[in-house]
Amino acid sequence: MSSKPRPRNTNSPRARQIAENFEQAQETMDKAQRAGLSELSDLQPLVNQLIDSLSQMPNGDLIADMVGSSLKLLRDHTNRGDLKLLSKSLKELRYALKIFAPYREVRKVSIFGSARTLESHVDYRQAAEYARQMAQLGWMVITGAGGGIMAAGHAGAKAKPSFGLAIRLPFEQKTNPYIANDPKLINFKYFFTRKLMFVRSSHAITLFPGGFGTMDEGFEVLTLIQTGKCPPMPVVMIDSPGGTYWKQWQEYVKTQLLDRRLIEKEDQNLYKITDSVEEAVRETRHFYNNFHSVRYHRENLIIRLHRRPSATQVGLLSERYASINLGGNWRISGPLKIEADEPALDHLHRLVFAFNKRDHGRLRMLINDLNDLD
Repeated sequence: MSSKPRPRNTNSPRARQIAENFEQAQETMDKAQRAGLSELSDLQPLVNQLIDSLSQMPNGDLIADMVGSSLKLLRDHTNRGDLKLLSKSLKELRYALKIFAPYREVRKVSIFGSARTLESHVDYRQAAEYARQMAQLGWMVITGAGGGIMAAGHAGAKAKPSFGLAIRLPFEQKTNPYIANDPKLINFKYFFTRKLMFVRSSHAITLFPGGFGTMDEGFEVLTLIQTGKCPPMPVVMIDSPGGTYWKQWQEYVKTQLLDRRLIEKEDQNLYKITDSVEEAVRETRHFYNNFHSVRYHRENLIIRLHRRPSATQVGLLSERYASINLGGNWRISGPLKIEADEPALDHLHRLVFAFNKRDHGRLRMLINDLNDLD
């Protein structure tokens, strides 16, 4: 005689954890509840007092803005699902920023690739070797903290220079042993907060063969660089020796994007494909051979450099890249007033010109030339 199945305990800690991880960032049909005018009026004196106190503190004006925006949610048509999304996102970002803060001055590379890649596969060995060499050069390594290529990155770099940006999923995804229990392991509920920290905290992106997630990260970072929504950085795609994964991807980009004029020819300068770990390391390092960083101020782009270009070199570059300048001179400068909040960079030289903020593929070519200057 068959026995009846035992009912699942939906209130157990394990069941609650699964439900929490499965919750999706999607609009809900919960009824919105708005605070009454009298309730908001009673709060206003307290809010004004808080804002006045915050204004006396460093960056208190920005905290006050966040407080004000949060309080406006009480009068908007937001429901509990909306509030949970905002609350959890802010908590995740605040904690992630806290973990990354002590390492702001250290260059970091994010490594993407399949979580299903076996340790015996050449891609795993390539990823581990790339991470090892980058760590030896003083870089830190960021991966998704799972298995496959993510584990390879941490195995090669070791724990001390590694960050793990894990994602909580409804099915089991174990943190790899190289980063588990490390204080630089961060668990995210939402992909969008995790992806933001990957790109915001990186100075280079390296991709190994992978699935939808790898394609998503690769195309997103290329989109952000192409549109100027993140600073220029090297994007390297590493194939197996003699492999065709990225070569076939490149063929798709050429025939379906470039040939249809959906991208510009120069946009192909935003990434490099190689099957050599050594070449990938050289590409990543060379990007910062002379180039340090950029900053925008009104119509001007400020390119910070380790070495000062000569007047002759600036003249040649201004002719070669005249199409990306809206007009005016290309000038070498010391730190500008707008950069007073970054005194640690005062020793760097500046190349300043009115960038058209459109041709980022050409801008990458300019950075390459600046890096090649003697």
